[in-house]
Amino acid sequence: MSQAGPHHGTFAFLLHPLRIDDFARRYPVTRRLPASWVERAFTWIPPRLVSHISGIRSATGATAEGWFIGLPLTPRTLLDSPLPFVYRRLIEAGRKAEDLGAKIFGLGAFTKIVGDRGLTVARALRIAVTTGNSYTATTAVEGALLAAQRMRIDPRGASAAVIGATGSIGAVCSEILARSVGRVVLVARTREHLDALAARLAPASQAQIAVETDVKHAVQEAEIVLTVSSATDVLIAPEDLRPGAVVCDVARPRNVSRLVYERRNDVLVIDGGVIEVPGDVDFGFDFGFPPRMCEACMAETIILALEGRYENFTLGKEIDLARVEEITALARKHGFRLAGFRRFERAISDEEIERIRTAARGRPATTVRP
Repeated sequence: MSQAGPHHGTFAFLLHPLRIDDFARRYPVTRRLPASWVERAFTWIPPRLVSHISGIRSATGATAEGWFIGLPLTPRTLLDSPLPFVYRRLIEAGRKAEDLGAKIFGLGAFTKIVGDRGLTVARALRIAVTTGNSYTATTAVEGALLAAQRMRIDPRGASAAVIGATGSIGAVCSEILARSVGRVVLVARTREHLDALAARLAPASQAQIAVETDVKHAVQEAEIVLTVSSATDVLIAPEDLRPGAVVCDVARPRNVSRLVYERRNDVLVIDGGVIEVPGDVDFGFDFGFPPRMCEACMAETIILALEGRYENFTLGKEIDLARVEEITALARKHGFRLAGFRRFERAISDEEIERIRTAARGRPATTVRP
């Protein structure tokens, strides 16, 4: 009897515009229109096929192909619209994925935050659904700790702040970080939720656990900052950070102001969860990343397709630590890895990190980038 060849997986991933100017890349006329008009007009546009994704090849020999499906709704539209409307649009996108032949459907950016975080969508579809948050969490912590190491911060004695700690990604990131650092400050808006999370983490943690509702106060003394808040506004400004701090910004839209990079040459800000996909990958669409690279939530969807794990892997508010560890192992098996350090879609060189370290040693926090 002949053996079957390597597995060939199929998937689809849902994209949506994070900023109003994202519309202008395809529809230049929108630059001349008020943002509210553009957002309202696009609520009438159903999800559509954006591109075919090819060339993915695992280290095991397995292959996968997929499709980008576009939903023309901004974060503000997704968060402000009635949930029945949002669910209807997400389910329409999922059914398009089914028609294309995808066996697992990944929710990107704010589509994985709205409502019950994928549960309603999964119940309505015949194919599997994942938010990708398990792999997002593990790669965010991995990136933050690796960046701290490069800045010569010893994590064992360091203080880390998690902004958005009570969210689905934030809670499990806090749990993972607490294994490696000296102190974890949990930051969110609701004190009651923070206290409940701290009570859950403290008994099994060697790190000191503290809670804080004021973002600016929390990050002032933190050497490592992880931002995973679903806030649509900037939360961290240039004057908030201590010299030499490492900030891993996982949130989309970003929680860290671009002014931090422009005005602070003594802190290292990195994008969270930028992953290199194995193979000669062609995404068929420029979504702001270099060739072969994508965000961790998308990578989780691809990993599950390569593995043939067509199941609802990461859904709902709670993320199971066992699932995080499982997807981490599967990523290694298939040849996925962190793609170095990036900031605002630009690679950060070793020389730049050295310059940041030098500036942090010798200059005050108010130093402005020349």
